[in-house]
Amino acid sequence: MTLVWRPGFQFDADASTYIEAVEAADTQALETGVRYAINDFVIGCKNDGIWDAIKASCILAGARTLTGALVPLVGTAPTNIGFLVTEYNRKTGVRNSNDTPKAINTNRANNADPQNNQHVSTYITEQFGGTIRYLIAAETSEGGTTNIYYTSSTSSTFFRSQTSVAAQPAGRIDLGLAGVSRNSSSFYTARGNGVSYIVNQASQTSSSSNIFVGAANFSGTPIAPSLSRFSFYSIGESLDLALLDTRVSALITAIGAAIP
Repeated sequence: MTLVWRPGFQFDADASTYIEAVEAADTQALETGVRYAINDFVIGCKNDGIWDAIKASCILAGARTLTGALVPLVGTAPTNIGFLVTEYNRKTGVRNSNDTPKAINTNRANNADPQNNQHVSTYITEQFGGTIRYLIAAETSEGGTTNIYYTSSTSSTFFRSQTSVAAQPAGRIDLGLAGVSRNSSSFYTARGNGVSYIVNQASQTSSSSNIFVGAANFSGTPIAPSLSRFSFYSIGESLDLALLDTRVSALITAIGAAIP
């Protein structure tokens, strides 16, 4: 079925398929404004030339239920490890409210994308805290891994992109998109607080563990969970993080405005 509301306007096919899957999981329809927000996001990413690089993604907001929020926008469905239905907010996403081991296992391996052609990102809608907290991460003890984490010892956010060495280019990221994108063997881009940074670190052979959102992956178990609230993640090939940031920011703002 094709979703059509605006006169003379037809929804994008990928957006329509996703919306229908979310509504089936929720067993009820989304608000028209939420549908428009999703459609505008998909079309915008396609216009920007970044859509095809996204290989695994969830919009962790907008859906009426946590089950609906875990319907994949792109790629394989994730596995919820411990998040409660009460920890999901339709406007702002999911949050670990009691500091216990929880994560979203994206079921996307860190080496599913080429060593020098990968991005990961997540979108933070509420501030995080704690000692060492992972926002998005594969197995942290392996070389050639990708992760983003916060440490209170320096009040800073650290990045890794297919390497064993962490970089600290952005200070502390409290809100918005946090991501890395590598399209070179010698450097990658890190983004936080609306700014992109070039990090001159060579890549290493990619680790094979799955990427988790909201914690690090330790042999399949979440460790060092974040206390942030997350409303989006994406994983895939290299892309322009600034363009993705603009699109996700507009998406989350529009969803929040569309929900009473």
